[in-house]
Amino acid sequence: MYKIVKRKNLNSTVTQMEIEAPLVAKKAKAGQFIILRVDEEGERIPLTVAGTDKTAGTVKIIFQIVGATTEKLNLKKEGEFIRDFVGPLGVATHIDGLKKVCVVGGGVGCAIAMPVAEALHEKGAEVTSIIGFRNKDLLILKDEFTACSDKLVIMTDDGSYGRGGNVTVPLKEMLESGEKFDMIITIGPLIMMKFVVETARPFGVPVTVSMNPIMIDGTGMCGGCRLTLNEDGKRITRFACVDGPDFNGYEVDFDEAMSRGRMYMDFERRAREKNCNLLKEGK
Repeated sequence: MYKIVKRKNLNSTVTQMEIEAPLVAKKAKAGQFIILRVDEEGERIPLTVAGTDKTAGTVKIIFQIVGATTEKLNLKKEGEFIRDFVGPLGVATHIDGLKKVCVVGGGVGCAIAMPVAEALHEKGAEVTSIIGFRNKDLLILKDEFTACSDKLVIMTDDGSYGRGGNVTVPLKEMLESGEKFDMIITIGPLIMMKFVVETARPFGVPVTVSMNPIMIDGTGMCGGCRLTLNEDGKRITRFACVDGPDFNGYEVDFDEAMSRGRMYMDFERRAREKNCNLLKEGK
């Protein structure tokens, strides 16, 4: 059992928790993830490590309430416990040797992008961060990004905060003006990452994307998180849980990944509705 030592609502749909898990906190690095179960009968869900406190032995997670399991997790209070908390899993984001990096985050993906930006900043890299949200009410982690970024651009789809438009707008402006980045690291919705890659393609800047497909065991055995990559002209299957979650953005078949990601949307919607109905009935 793992104790929830802190929790905080970042906005109406996104929650931050700090979980007491000293062994995970000791080894976890930016870009890695954990798999948790809320209770004995709960499903396994992957969540990226959003920060660690090695002294306190805690791991920070940030999640969006999108389904039955995250709804149940969000009901947990400080001092309560979750059943399982396994990790760190996956390969940490490669940051060694990078001197100038653009970190592009979208929505709740900013929770994954933020510790990467922090790790780069701690290594002495020059960090430009571009973060985007649908509107100002969904803005998260502004102070954290400000602290670890040499330059921060905030975008909202409706223009209610920062600049209006999507994250590719300032990215394209920077690249066209002659900005040279060692790497662009982008984390967010698949469609956003796809267009970040296409924006960078004419300029030949390397792009790393963080993939978060459906996962079950987190060890590569179930195959649920498989992705198709085009490596050297060949279509290769890779697994996000053990080969990733970071991949070369130019190699990822985003269209296939988006198609697979929609497979269980109706099932998840029904599961959440059932869970909400049970809560209303007091069960």
